Amino acid sequence: MKNHLKSINTPKSWIIPRIRGKYTFHPTSSGHPFEFGLPLGIILRDILKLAQTAAEVKKLLCTQEILVDGRKRTDHRVLVGLFDVISIPLLKKSYRVVLDSKGRLIIKEIPAAESNLKPCKIIGKTILPGGKVQVHLHDGKNIILSQKVKVGDTIMMELPGLNVKAIFPLQLGAAVFLTKGKHSGDVGQLKIIIGQEAVYTSQGKDVETSKEYVFVLGEKTAQITL
Repeated sequence: MKNHLKSINTPKSWIIPRIRGKYTFHPTSSGHPFEFGLPLGIILRDILKLAQTAAEVKKLLCTQEILVDGRKRTDHRVLVGLFDVISIPLLKKSYRVVLDSKGRLIIKEIPAAESNLKPCKIIGKTILPGGKVQVHLHDGKNIILSQKVKVGDTIMMELPGLNVKAIFPLQLGAAVFLTKGKHSGDVGQLKIIIGQEAVYTSQGKDVETSKEYVFVLGEKTAQITL
């Protein structure tokens, strides 16, 4: 695994200062797609400004408790992805990775009450021996569920134990967030689903998109801060 990555080769979804130089942190895999995550070191140094150099980032991770989805992280290269929660107990602050209106990853400060909540989209299912159902989530995790769910539904997980707090079906009227396409980062209410196409209402206008791009965040209103 390389320790560095050329800045020019980073995804368009990354917002990083080019004046840092030719190279930046090379992320290690965490289950998230490359374009939907940021290395923890970039978040701490370039976005939250908690360190000025890579050496300071490493020292910070070794001496202070930095939590991702409720679990302590010490690797500055770990990929922190869409809707992951970063908590810094010393500062009593928590942040969530979301997308802006241009499809770029940003770090949004969230209330303490939301720091243990994470929405996870179901992107696949597998039937295990004995009839158990294993669902595959957008962040690479796999869990076994007893509840009936469909691909496209969202599970609201309680961190760090990954307990199921609620299930939001992909259905008409649901609050949705767009993860890809020219409307990436937009929020609205699902109006129509026809095959692999979907229509949602945002600011009084109907917008067409792909069903694949829709991420449900609540039955009627989003249950997390965006």
